[in-house]
Amino acid sequence: MAKKKSPPGFNKDSGRRRRVHGMLKLYYGLNEEGKAAEQAESLDPCDINGPHFDPELYLNKLRRECSLAELMDHETCMVKQIRSLDSDMQTLVYENYNKFISATDTIRKMKNDFKKMEDEMDCLSANMAAITDFSARISGTLQDQHVQITKLSGVHTLLRKLQFLFELPARLNKCLELQAYAQAVNSHRKARCVLQQYSHLPSFKGIQDDCHAIMDKLAQELRQKFRDGGTSSKDLSECVELLLQLDEPAEELCDKFLSHARSRLESDLQGLGAEIKPDASSATSAQNESSGADAGSPTDSSPTGLPSPSSPKTDILEFIDRGCNEFVSSLCLVITSYQELFINHPQTGELATKNIPQMANGKLQAFVDDLAARYFSLVEQRIQEERGVGDNSLLVRALDRFHRRLQAVSKLLPGSSVPNQGTEIVIRAANERVKQYLCALQSFYMDSLTDVRQALATPRLSMGGASVVGGPASSRDNPSSLPDLLSSLSSSILNQIKSVLASVHLFTAKDISFSNKPYFKGEFCSKGVRESLVVSFIRFVCQSSRQFCESAGDKGGSTPPALLLLLSRLCLDYETSTISYILTLTDEQFLVQHHTPVTPVTSLCAEAREAAQKLLNHYVKVQGLIISQMLRKSVETRDWVNTIEPRNVRAVMKRVVEDTTSIDVQVGLLYEEGVRKAHSSDSSKRTFSVYSSSRQQARYAASYTPSAPMDTNLLSNIHKLFSERIDIFSSVEFNKVSVMTGIIKISLKTFLECVRLRTFGRYGLQQIQVDCHYLQMYLWRFVSDENLVHFLLDEIVGSSAHRCLDPAPMEQSVIEVICERG
Repeated sequence: MAKKKSPPGFNKDSGRRRRVHGMLKLYYGLNEEGKAAEQAESLDPCDINGPHFDPELYLNKLRRECSLAELMDHETCMVKQIRSLDSDMQTLVYENYNKFISATDTIRKMKNDFKKMEDEMDCLSANMAAITDFSARISGTLQDQHVQITKLSGVHTLLRKLQFLFELPARLNKCLELQAYAQAVNSHRKARCVLQQYSHLPSFKGIQDDCHAIMDKLAQELRQKFRDGGTSSKDLSECVELLLQLDEPAEELCDKFLSHARSRLESDLQGLGAEIKPDASSATSAQNESSGADAGSPTDSSPTGLPSPSSPKTDILEFIDRGCNEFVSSLCLVITSYQELFINHPQTGELATKNIPQMANGKLQAFVDDLAARYFSLVEQRIQEERGVGDNSLLVRALDRFHRRLQAVSKLLPGSSVPNQGTEIVIRAANERVKQYLCALQSFYMDSLTDVRQALATPRLSMGGASVVGGPASSRDNPSSLPDLLSSLSSSILNQIKSVLASVHLFTAKDISFSNKPYFKGEFCSKGVRESLVVSFIRFVCQSSRQFCESAGDKGGSTPPALLLLLSRLCLDYETSTISYILTLTDEQFLVQHHTPVTPVTSLCAEAREAAQKLLNHYVKVQGLIISQMLRKSVETRDWVNTIEPRNVRAVMKRVVEDTTSIDVQVGLLYEEGVRKAHSSDSSKRTFSVYSSSRQQARYAASYTPSAPMDTNLLSNIHKLFSERIDIFSSVEFNKVSVMTGIIKISLKTFLECVRLRTFGRYGLQQIQVDCHYLQMYLWRFVSDENLVHFLLDEIVGSSAHRCLDPAPMEQSVIEVICERG
């Protein structure tokens, strides 16, 4: 129970401490409102930290709510808090006690210092009063002499000015001897107005004349110094500024400076002109005339073999280096010096009103444009001499260096058109090189075709295992080498295009200054490389291939039929894959952006397919005409009325079958088989009768009256109405069956037309029967529909019978024996 009495004692001590704490706050000027604003006062009487704390209620509450152990813990906690508060109180008291002592000493010292300061202020006040009294007495004493002193001061100043004026000629001569030109000009400028104002007085007039003579001499020395130009830029700038201050015309100074600079720059241009061949213009014109025909031949070291003129004295890179290091560097130095003298130099006084920079800038622009135009003319002449397309590295590096150095001119002279003109030269040089590569590719292609023609014309001993009927007749076009020739031609052209693209790609290298410029890269890659080079070459291949179809004579002109077949396959391969591959390769290498209109791949593929179709149609026509010529001669040179009884097949029919077989082998080497209609089981044993059951007696009645042929013709025409129409010269498909069908149609149609122009006897009709049966035995297997061969051969035999004087057909068994015997 003794523990229960401890809280009241604690509350008394805490109340005492709070009172002491309140006194400390009052001493340091703290109030209770600040605390109240931060933390609201508690009205709970059991809140030990609140102002309304009631100890009795607090103890009763603890006794009711807490156990003995909790009460003991609470007591321990309070004891710790009391000790902590006592320690804080002692620390606070000690600290404040030291501060109280220090404050007391400070206040005591301040009292002593203020007393001494008051004594000094009293002394100062007395001294100020004495000074004021003394100043008043001096002012009173000098009041009468103030005006006189002012007059004397003015007279003294005037005398000093007059002394300066009288001594001015001697001073100017001295400055002239010491070459202190700036000091002489400044001295003269100070006295010039006064001398001009009082020039009516003889003395001042004499001084003015002497000064003018001296300044004229000084101006002459400055002009000489300016003309020499051998001094530093600072001295030259000072010289120009002094001349301008001496009223020297600014335009005349600009003209003299530029004239002196022009002589040095023109000597540099003359040195560059000496590096160019004297006959460069004539050689260039002659070369432009022959570039299309004599484009050279491909070599191993260069993608093309354009002819190049005789080598100039130095290569293009050395020429550009010399031009940049001599002319362009000198021009930049002239621009910098000129701008420092006349444009960027600050103008003060009277010079600021003359607007010299604007006038000087106009003269500089005209000066730079004139000399740059002559320099660009020399550069373009030298670039035109670079006609060989073997190596682009020197030209690209030269153009890069040329472009870089001209950027310095653009920085020094922002409004000049020189950088733009230089950029146009670079663009024209790149486009010209692209044109040269196009000509070289075209020349390479034509040379490759010449090699192919020579290879086709070379006789071969071996047919490469090709199964043909007859050897000598079928070997003249060398079909066994066609796939190899096509592969070689296609791969060589593709490799040549890749080599050219690699060479042209140097213009877009990352380390080339103009390669990433928007005014160059977009136009060069899309219009230059893609359109002017790649697309133009593809179109050239198609156009040149189509030209082989325009010179057809009786036998197809001088173009070998095998070349027509090979080119048609080449164009077809271009349409299916090569064009897409080449353009994709170009777009990837040159990052072509299709912002500008470009030729689509589909358009080029359509042109290639059109060329392939035209070539294949022409091949069919040429081969059909060759066989037709043999058939025509065989019909026209024979007497069909008085011929003997047939005992064998004519040799020309064997030749027709041999050539047809050879053509079939040749076409099969480049084109797929194609689709055929189903053959009948007796296709090779089909018989041709000169009469049908419906018209046998009407056509060959014993009484061969005039009305009988009329009825026969009528029946024949009715029979044709129900037959399928045959289009002889229709377009063929890209397969072997369609090609052979077209050739056989032309051949048999020619045979039919020749038969219609002849008159036959009995044995002549029988010979036609034998020939047609022999053709039917072999030709049916080459066409897509055997009925087409049957129909045409039936027409030939029927037409022969119509024109036979004594129609007596041969027995079918005899015909078969003759044809099998060969």
